[in-house]
Amino acid sequence: MSAFLICGLLTGVVVAAAVFPVAAMSGLAARAGNQAFASLPSEIKQFRSPQITRIYASDNKTQIAQFYDEFRSDVALKDISKYMPAAMIAAEDREFPNHNGVDIKGVARALVSNNNGKSSKQGASTITMQLVRMSLAYSATNPQEVVDATKDTPQRKVTEMKYAMQLEKELSKDQIIERYLNIAPFGKQTYGIFAASQVYFNKKPKDLTIGQAAMLAGIVRAPSWYDPTTAKGYEELRQRRNAYVLPGMVLTGAITQAEADKAGKEPIPKQVRQISNGCVAVAKNDWGFFCDFFYRWWLGREEFGATAYDRERRLKSGGYRITTTLDVEAQKDARKRVSDQISDGNKNALLLAAVAPGSGKVRLLAANRRFKLDDKAHPANKISSDPAKARKGIRGTYPNTTNPLLTGGGDITGYQAGSVMKMFTMVAALEKGYPLAYTIKAEKQYKSGYIISSSSDSACEGTHFWCPQNSGGGGEGVYNMWTGFGKSINTFFVPLEERVGAENVVSVAKRFGVKFRAPSDAVLAQPGNSHQWGAFTLGVSSTTPLDMANAYATLAGDGMYCEPTPIEQITTISGEKLDVGKPQCTRATSPDVARAALDATRCPVGDSAQLGSCNGATARATRGVVGHPVFGKTGTTDADKTAALIAGTTSLVVAGYLVNPDWQAHRDHMEHSTVNPAVWNTLGDYMKGKPKIQFKRPESRKIAIGDQRSIPDVECLTVSRARSRIAGAGFSVWVANGQVDSKCPAGTAAGTDPSGRTIKGGVVVIQVSNGKGATPGAPTPPTPGRPPGR
Repeated sequence: MSAFLICGLLTGVVVAAAVFPVAAMSGLAARAGNQAFASLPSEIKQFRSPQITRIYASDNKTQIAQFYDEFRSDVALKDISKYMPAAMIAAEDREFPNHNGVDIKGVARALVSNNNGKSSKQGASTITMQLVRMSLAYSATNPQEVVDATKDTPQRKVTEMKYAMQLEKELSKDQIIERYLNIAPFGKQTYGIFAASQVYFNKKPKDLTIGQAAMLAGIVRAPSWYDPTTAKGYEELRQRRNAYVLPGMVLTGAITQAEADKAGKEPIPKQVRQISNGCVAVAKNDWGFFCDFFYRWWLGREEFGATAYDRERRLKSGGYRITTTLDVEAQKDARKRVSDQISDGNKNALLLAAVAPGSGKVRLLAANRRFKLDDKAHPANKISSDPAKARKGIRGTYPNTTNPLLTGGGDITGYQAGSVMKMFTMVAALEKGYPLAYTIKAEKQYKSGYIISSSSDSACEGTHFWCPQNSGGGGEGVYNMWTGFGKSINTFFVPLEERVGAENVVSVAKRFGVKFRAPSDAVLAQPGNSHQWGAFTLGVSSTTPLDMANAYATLAGDGMYCEPTPIEQITTISGEKLDVGKPQCTRATSPDVARAALDATRCPVGDSAQLGSCNGATARATRGVVGHPVFGKTGTTDADKTAALIAGTTSLVVAGYLVNPDWQAHRDHMEHSTVNPAVWNTLGDYMKGKPKIQFKRPESRKIAIGDQRSIPDVECLTVSRARSRIAGAGFSVWVANGQVDSKCPAGTAAGTDPSGRTIKGGVVVIQVSNGKGATPGAPTPPTPGRPPGR
């Protein structure tokens, strides 16, 4: 039959009466005349139905998550069982191979059936017309277009016919059935044959049997009616498969009667596979915190849409293949190391984050928590450790949580991590020209110029000046940056911060990626507000493990700060590689400053500095466990409310925090014996088998040792003359408490510490003699400056 004849038949009263008999005499026939029909649009807008986005680990093989609005993934016809198209044709449109988009015989049958007064109406929709209807809905750009595409109206039906006829001219039958199989709904939130094969049979579409193909084809007519997971739906679907679809396949010649009889005995599943969607579905593999970091990263990228809603829709429908930076083995090792130290049900959280220097690539995020929603009906989470919340029956974040404990966001602003923040003061000092060898005489308690409330416990008695002490008391002596950082001397770093300027220290922290999420921190970090923030160097601001891992990675990255990223590669469904998520790096400080600071940060973790001497460590075992050149820092807050360790190599930096996320004013003492092994063992696991790479030295040695000057010889001089001579040489002079054995008369200068040479403007301590070091029988040396015998 020619297209002209078909068009004429379709556009007359027959079509109107057949499909919508009530409207046949209401003018529809006239409106649907040849001219009107020809003027209808016939080209469907280009679109792609929603597709699953899959997230992979850095190996590009291990799928760690998937996101979707509709569980669908297009598959080529060649990768679909030959029985599936045959079953669909038998179930939905047995004239499909023969018609031009509109089944004239079907129209006639619909006319007869619909005029018999039966309650069940026939619409005579072909597979091509159904494809048109779904395509119009998916290509809609506003809600009204969706309504127009799906509403049961005469206009919609006639429009479908016009589109269907045009589609049959443009596409082959194989192309049409392939598109139909990929867009059709199969119930249980599955769309397309790939999803249906996975959900109902956990297999690929190409492996479907005759009985399975017939069952799936039987569902499409009314997915909620033919639901095999319900008793009624199971029986309805069995009847439809055996009494209608399989006989239709025999009738169309797709299978033999014997094959149909055998297929009719195949089991129909009464339960279907649960398909994961999003981050809460990957808790068992401990990938949830990383998955959530990726998800939040995506929602924050304007490249994927103007609003967070647009970005989420694009993620869940775009069919991307996303390779992330997650190292599966490192993540597995880290989770084990965490579990070795603390249970998931502990109210305290052990948090590990690791970043690759020079790229910002996040390699692992591990915690003694499961990233999942707590079951409200059968909650596993314990009552919060915060007394105020406990009184209200509010549950804590253990063992289950979806809070971004390691990366920050939402109401997670971070945790005070203590002395790990001293690194920023050291960098600021180096930038201001203070070399690593710069010395300060540290006291047990230091009276600073920072003003605080006079009622504060840390104010000097009777004043409003802040007077910090060292952890555990003591710590007095002369320190430089190697020794002061290695032993974490508060009364070295507070005066150093004063000389550098607290605002400059805060500026370094910002350049190194500290986010200042806590409202009070954000206010203090604003320009002009931080010059009195003396306690900043001791780690009173809130940070996350990821913030600080990346900050220390900036040192190992030669001073380049790289925005933390979860992305290795994003590939579109058409194979295009997007240039989004690649390392975004800016210079935070000069290479020489970074290298010099890193040299001092080797001291706390038991390594040897290349440019100076350490003489002390707070996590000495790190170097031995890792077995590579290593740097880092420990951190402890007041009353041990937090314990932290950061340790890194040229390949990876791991930051570990031991905190109570629910109640930071808790009374527990956080132990380094818990957090430190988790950090150094995680780093050690990662570094096994890797080459030992030494850290780079600064090009200028002066940044380490500064301008060295000779210290005057003051042996046996009076203390006052010794002080005057040393001060005149440009040094800061202190007199030691107590006395030392010396050949010089008691009360005179026995020598200096250091002796020989030291940094210009540095501290020189006069050692005082007790007079007990003279050789027996030797004459007593004359008192300097006095004539002999007087």
